[in-house]
Amino acid sequence: MEVETLKRLAVMGAHRGQISLSSSILASLLGTSPQTAARRLSLLEEEGYLVRKVTSIGQKVRITEKGLLRLQTEYQEYRSVFEGESLAVVRGKVTAGLGEGQYYISREGYRTQFLQKLGFVPFPGTLNIKLDEPFVPVTWQEIKIEGFQDEGRTFGDCRCYKIRVKGIEAAIVRPERSSYPANLVEVIAPVRLREALGLANGDEVEVTVE
Repeated sequence: MEVETLKRLAVMGAHRGQISLSSSILASLLGTSPQTAARRLSLLEEEGYLVRKVTSIGQKVRITEKGLLRLQTEYQEYRSVFEGESLAVVRGKVTAGLGEGQYYISREGYRTQFLQKLGFVPFPGTLNIKLDEPFVPVTWQEIKIEGFQDEGRTFGDCRCYKIRVKGIEAAIVRPERSSYPANLVEVIAPVRLREALGLANGDEVEVTVE
């Protein structure tokens, strides 16, 4: 019920700034008891979807960027239902990564599957792109990369989506267990995309879905 609660708060303007709110008002909008409404607010706060400030006359609530992205993801899913297939092109800006991509991409358990299922061995590193909209691959063809164990460590499953970046074949890699923001994607390719395309942080880039 997180999306329903966030939607109600957004309709009241909580996506633009702080709003004054009582549990009883939210309860009437959700058709629940004030206790249930209060619990939902608490859970959303714990999950980082909103921030609250208790005052002497009630509380003030604001939806965070994470909460807004959750609503945008829901919106994109409804678009795919009512408007047909998702757009064939998505856009975003190159951004810095955490530097962990090279380690994971270089594992033989992944590299073998990338060659078999994607048709190329990726350059040991990823291109990070912050998309203009949340990454919602509802109608994209999904390619699953199985997890494995290596040197006493477990490496989890991930899902890939074939794309092209300025004509170069590539793929978005999404770990099964990921804490990435909804609009951040990691891209692998057989070449170092930053060098091949002359990309730097902040550059706009267009991704074409295969």
